[in-house]
Amino acid sequence: MTADATSTQDADTVVADLDEPEGVATDAVLVVSEDALAKVLEVRDAEDDAASLCLRVEIIGVNGVDFTYDLGFEPVSGLQGDHRVYTQRDLTIAIPVDSVDRLLGAVLGLPANQAQGGLVIRNPNRPDPMAGVKVLVLAADIAEKVTTLIAEAINPGLAAHGGFTSLVGVDGTRVFLTMGGGCQGCSMSAATMVQGIQTAIKEAIPEVTEVVDATDHSAGENPFYD
Repeated sequence: MTADATSTQDADTVVADLDEPEGVATDAVLVVSEDALAKVLEVRDAEDDAASLCLRVEIIGVNGVDFTYDLGFEPVSGLQGDHRVYTQRDLTIAIPVDSVDRLLGAVLGLPANQAQGGLVIRNPNRPDPMAGVKVLVLAADIAEKVTTLIAEAINPGLAAHGGFTSLVGVDGTRVFLTMGGGCQGCSMSAATMVQGIQTAIKEAIPEVTEVVDATDHSAGENPFYD
């Protein structure tokens, strides 16, 4: 069984969803919340030779300001390549070594909206916002750098939800953005701005001291609900 997990990186939700699960190994990378653990074990136990299986979690790419993941049950004896293998109660978890650092502190849990179904990974780590993006011209001003970063690293990820963000102005070292399309009026858009876009811009362009969301979220007609 292989499945994708939605990614969300709200640090407050990580703490709330964790709820101090028992039986977590000291060398754990990603931790499974209690409610998600029950669901994962239920699905695993329906598989053939369930006792031999581990839950393998790997970072497989980047979507805008978030990582993308692949989850699946695999025989522990059949794992290919180096993995960090540990247990949480009755569940064996395997993380490929090249995903370990980027998953440290992450929590696999259930979505806040129970109707959504599936699992979510709440990860405090973020991809390098400049990975795969052309080096910003050092002589460029803040507005040019932000515009380039939005076009090449941020909007491609938001486009998957029918949304986009735009630079509306710069005041000294303060940057003002708006979100449009599916992101305007979206219940998750404010968190996306704070947790994702602000962080990406400030890490990639250190001279930016503040990123302000100037969006009128009450005006969204067709918000996308994650």
